[in-house]
Amino acid sequence: MQLPQPPQPRFVPCNPKNVVELLKLLVHRTETPLPQLFDGTTKIKFMRMRMQWRSGTAAILIIIIIITITSFNIAHGGGYQQNNIDDGKMMRIELVHRHDSRFFRNRNSDNNGALDQLESIKGFIQRDTVRRQRMNERWSISTNKKKQNLNNRRQNYETFEMPMQSGRDNGLGEYFVQVEVGTPGQKFWVVADTGNELTWFNCLDKKPPSVLGAHKKRHRRTRPRSRTRSSRRTKRRRRRIRRPKNTNNKQCVDGVFCPQHSKSFETVTCSSLKCKFDLSDLFSLTYCPRPSDPCLYDISYVDGSSAKGFFGTDTITVDLTSGKQGKLENLTIGCTNSMLNGVTFNEDTSGILGLGYSKESFVDKATLQYGGKFSYCLVDHLSHRDVSSHLFFGNHNVTTLSEIKRTELFLIPPLYGVNVIGISIGDQMLKIPPQVWDFNSQGGAIVDSGTTLTTLVDQAYGPVFEALNKSLANVKLADGDFGPLDLCFDTSQGYDESVVPRLVFHFSGGVTFEPPLKSYIIDAAPQVKCLGIVETTGPGANVIGNIMQQNHLWEFDLSLNTVGFAPSSCN
Repeated sequence: MQLPQPPQPRFVPCNPKNVVELLKLLVHRTETPLPQLFDGTTKIKFMRMRMQWRSGTAAILIIIIIITITSFNIAHGGGYQQNNIDDGKMMRIELVHRHDSRFFRNRNSDNNGALDQLESIKGFIQRDTVRRQRMNERWSISTNKKKQNLNNRRQNYETFEMPMQSGRDNGLGEYFVQVEVGTPGQKFWVVADTGNELTWFNCLDKKPPSVLGAHKKRHRRTRPRSRTRSSRRTKRRRRRIRRPKNTNNKQCVDGVFCPQHSKSFETVTCSSLKCKFDLSDLFSLTYCPRPSDPCLYDISYVDGSSAKGFFGTDTITVDLTSGKQGKLENLTIGCTNSMLNGVTFNEDTSGILGLGYSKESFVDKATLQYGGKFSYCLVDHLSHRDVSSHLFFGNHNVTTLSEIKRTELFLIPPLYGVNVIGISIGDQMLKIPPQVWDFNSQGGAIVDSGTTLTTLVDQAYGPVFEALNKSLANVKLADGDFGPLDLCFDTSQGYDESVVPRLVFHFSGGVTFEPPLKSYIIDAAPQVKCLGIVETTGPGANVIGNIMQQNHLWEFDLSLNTVGFAPSSCN
């Protein structure tokens, strides 16, 4: 489905006759009516025009007219065109499963490196709990703000696609993409996260390059010397500064971004309006000892993990479906130079691709340039290695779109809210209080690719638990400790998937989302299946996690404020 093309303005293209006749009108105030100046039929009197060219006034006027008409054509005829846009193409990035051998890490595990399933789930839940606490803080702040309107800046020409896979072997539940940042490009595997708006990378330097350079310049100015001696020393000093650091690349290791090697990297200063206002929601600090110092950030989590660094802008290069490469220039990124491990980050984290809704996010930059929408399809979290899908920016031209269902999207930075009105088990609508889904009552629901298991507040989880437990009363409950997974079954005897009732999310407008059985009855251990939904204390946001989203194409249209979904194999 293609977005409607912008209406074409009604005007006659500029030509030399128009310019000449308009010049005649301004200089001699002829009686020629203005509409005739653009019909191309007015006779040109060469003798009179030759006299006019002798006048310096005429020469000045014609320059002004050409500039004015050219500006008019650009403003009205090319407002949607950009030099870095290859019309009609799609940008894509691969979504990479953590089983993929390209970034598989050796771990204390069995089955050729695969983590024990139950231990993986416990790790997912631990990290989800930390993530949910942070999201609830952002949720309460964001719901009290007016909804931002960035839609009038969206364009509908370009698309791109990024390969994307999930990866549970690193002990985290997210999906990963590979991006190329800087000039020349440096490639990294980063977490694709719809709950974060800041794109940041693990950086090497303890100080940004601009701070080091500024210190040397101040030092030179405060020590006056003779002109000859100072000039020679300055030249030698400049030669040393120009020489790239770490030329042997011993410290620039894989997974670490070196901003000093990027010609397009620019540091955001702490005195800039961008630091003081635009980046305030991204945990920018007010610390600013000197105007030229970098804008710092400090992201801390309740589990003790943290990321500290400085803001900058740089170029990210992506592949277009045409086979060419497109560039997202002047993208705000974070350069993290201090990171404490926890369940939020670990030693394998190279960075995060911020897919959250924000003016400074990767999504905002990409959708402005590539079609106003993005979509993804998440492969099964238990998929084999080297299985991947793609993250798309632009119009996704696949047959799945003919089956897509759309409902209202609530853009509450940095989160994506959806208007859930209820849940049914089988054909029975559950009795869940309406305020559970009401954004104005500190409730509501969001779609988040960074949360693994779907989370429901107690007033919604209770009815779901009771309905499934009653329907599967003849199935033997599993023995053992399965952590926060409350409802687990022994599938070695008496378990038949056909008797498990269907779980359905109901959205406004009669739209329904029916996840596959394996998305809410998940494998927890050999011959053990559990309800893959976690309970949390309300009030708060209900979260549709990435396992519940898997094997569906999800499309977020930031121009029309809609979210769409359709079953897909993610091939």
